[in-house]
Amino acid sequence: MIRVLLVDDDPVICRHLEAILLSDPKIRVLGWAHDGPEAVRNAARLEPDVVLLDLRMPGGDGLEAIAPITAEAPECRVVVLTAYDTDRDVATALARGAAGYVLKSSDPAELVHVVHVCASGQQVLSPHVVHHLTGQASSQQTLVTMIRRALTDRELETLRGLAAGLSNVQVAQELGISVATVKGHVSSLVRKLGCESRLQAGLLARDARLDLDRLPKR
Repeated sequence: MIRVLLVDDDPVICRHLEAILLSDPKIRVLGWAHDGPEAVRNAARLEPDVVLLDLRMPGGDGLEAIAPITAEAPECRVVVLTAYDTDRDVATALARGAAGYVLKSSDPAELVHVVHVCASGQQVLSPHVVHHLTGQASSQQTLVTMIRRALTDRELETLRGLAAGLSNVQVAQELGISVATVKGHVSSLVRKLGCESRLQAGLLARDARLDLDRLPKR
């Protein structure tokens, strides 16, 4: 069971999010908070697995609450849920320890997926956010940071192979692992990066200029 704390200054949004999440029997909503300070207190008291955190709240900024939440509840994963997708907000949220960044306009199924992924200890960004970052040259470092934090070392190595145009067989040969293992890494990284295919993931890595000249060997 994934235990979730919802943080938004609008009770209507909290009710909407709760309805979405409770459509999944593996998710339980522990409660709500309506500003950053209350989110920190409730996270310490309730010990949720995931906190869905709005950024702009009159009673206390969500960005300021990320680090205190993770300090008070070290096992908790903070997912920013906001209408804002500026590269500065994304970069700041990641730097302060956010495990995910999702737009409020995202599809309900995507939101549920992100909660599951982040609860498992991984990091993920909404496809909308990834698309926004790839469209801005100034966001390259944010995109690189996101990719590095989202993927395991092996998934990162596999992604470099995709960006270099290698087939699964060629990546397996380069890394000294089985083709089946490569396929598993590809499926995982495509999901974490919000991509629809291995090709899109490879192009994303190219946009980030992710050390394409270096494919580490085992």
